[in-house]
Amino acid sequence: MDYIETEGKTIEEAIEKTCRQFNLPQERLNIDVICEGNSGLFGLIGVKKAKVRASLKMEEVEDKLELAKTTLQEILVRLKVTATVEARDVGDKILLNINGDGSGLLIGRRGRTLDALQHIVDKIVNRSSEARQRIVVDTEDYRERRRESLRNLALKLGEKVKKIGKPVSITPLNAHDRRIIHMTLQNDDRLRTRSKGEGTFRKVVISAKKGNDLNACQ
Repeated sequence: MDYIETEGKTIEEAIEKTCRQFNLPQERLNIDVICEGNSGLFGLIGVKKAKVRASLKMEEVEDKLELAKTTLQEILVRLKVTATVEARDVGDKILLNINGDGSGLLIGRRGRTLDALQHIVDKIVNRSSEARQRIVVDTEDYRERRRESLRNLALKLGEKVKKIGKPVSITPLNAHDRRIIHMTLQNDDRLRTRSKGEGTFRKVVISAKKGNDLNACQ
């Protein structure tokens, strides 16, 4: 789709709807006002909705995509890693996937090396841009495998809490991984999760919600 047209009671409302449909901030869109709208007589007669037409600012998208890809490739060269980088723009973020014989070595313990590469590329790509795009660096589908592993861990420990009736804590995790634990158990009406600790020592604690007699269910 090259562009979309959106209506609203006001131009501001139409633009807001447009941004939601693209899942992008206004700064990343070309927006033309087709109709400014009219509240009509007493808000009843001759009412016209505001209408805008919007499309992506493709030059900025392409520039950011190329910068992200080139930056990561140059880092890999300096690390003496022989690998190629695939880059995709998915709206609110740029996905960079590393392919090569030694790409697995770039994961590091619990993905810390990947996270470090991701942080560096993100800072370089977004330092001079008003419309920030999150950078995600991955290799060998590590991000999805890690996500699934954390989901399974959350479910397993959740069942343990239900069985023993006592809180269980998970080893320190970064903010992204903690969020996966919280999201996995958020709809379980017998459990609650909370983060505890500071900085790199922050971890997730899973416990029973007050008023639930878990042992009575055994």
